[in-house]
Amino acid sequence: MTLRDQLAALPIPILQAPMVGASSFEMAAAVSKAGAMGHIAGGAMAPDAIEAAVAAMRAQTPGPFGVNLLMAARVTPGAAEVDRALARLAPWYAELGEPVPAQPNEFAPDFESQLAALVRAAPPVASFTFGILTAAQVEALHAAGTLVVGTATSVAEARAWAQVGADGICAQGFEAGGHRGHFLAEVEASLVGTIALTALIGQAVDLPVIAAGGIMDGRGVAAALALGACAVQMGTAFLLADQATVSQPWRGAIESVGDEPTRLTRAFTGRFARGIENRFMRELRAVEDEVPAYPVQNRLTQALRAAATKADQPDMISLWAGQGVGLARPGEAGAMVQAWWREAKEASAALQARVSR
Repeated sequence: MTLRDQLAALPIPILQAPMVGASSFEMAAAVSKAGAMGHIAGGAMAPDAIEAAVAAMRAQTPGPFGVNLLMAARVTPGAAEVDRALARLAPWYAELGEPVPAQPNEFAPDFESQLAALVRAAPPVASFTFGILTAAQVEALHAAGTLVVGTATSVAEARAWAQVGADGICAQGFEAGGHRGHFLAEVEASLVGTIALTALIGQAVDLPVIAAGGIMDGRGVAAALALGACAVQMGTAFLLADQATVSQPWRGAIESVGDEPTRLTRAFTGRFARGIENRFMRELRAVEDEVPAYPVQNRLTQALRAAATKADQPDMISLWAGQGVGLARPGEAGAMVQAWWREAKEASAALQARVSR
């Protein structure tokens, strides 16, 4: 079965976005059981944990599901660079009464080992962010029976994924929360809105497009499908779900969010990401270009974010969320996707009635 066929066969053409630190196995299972497609966020998982999660999902639901990996580059930063980064963070650790951590021995899970585990586990769908696979890596997944989805923030990235044999494209619009998936150009050249990006990629490559970014309810689902998307991917809309694993200060920030709350920053992780603006983002904005690239800065702020969460200090936590976060609502994840699909049908019917006059 092709990915286009698989998406067309979904009772509800909604994919739950894989969100490290926010989505859970329980969320993915609930979404797939409801007729949509859940995703396991495998970016921070050890290889054996990836295989165990895939096996558990197969036992939980007969429907399709996906696993996402973050293609973090292998880095060996110099000791001086790490020392400078830790010195920059020292006042923040001190404010929380925490010691500055020692220099880490490693900064992120080994992607090659994660990918090998994914091939062995052979989930129905595997998606990738921050980079691009080789044609040989795509073929290894295909041989295992896994369909491949590549994240693209531009037409050029979508074409690149098509050239290595990907089965579909997740078009990540400017509005999306969390980390940007750009890999061919700098972030400034990769900030295309979901509406334009979905239509442009659909015109450029003969692959199914999954629209992502700013889609918060059934109206957004209907709009993306009208643009030619085969499905949508929703992340921020799930942040208040019963199965979400967001911390209490993160949840509180979402529930009390203002009118235009989100900004892009690389201060927390060394890679641009969209989140609710807080003091850490504001005060490091002037020097955020100096912080080490992902995953180094991400590793160095890990203990800071954990301590801030424990101390209920949202000003020092990466509060990832998309531009539509003010529309987030609580609920059970499976019931949420079913409600959004009902809303999408109602929106489509209303539009049909309007254009038929």
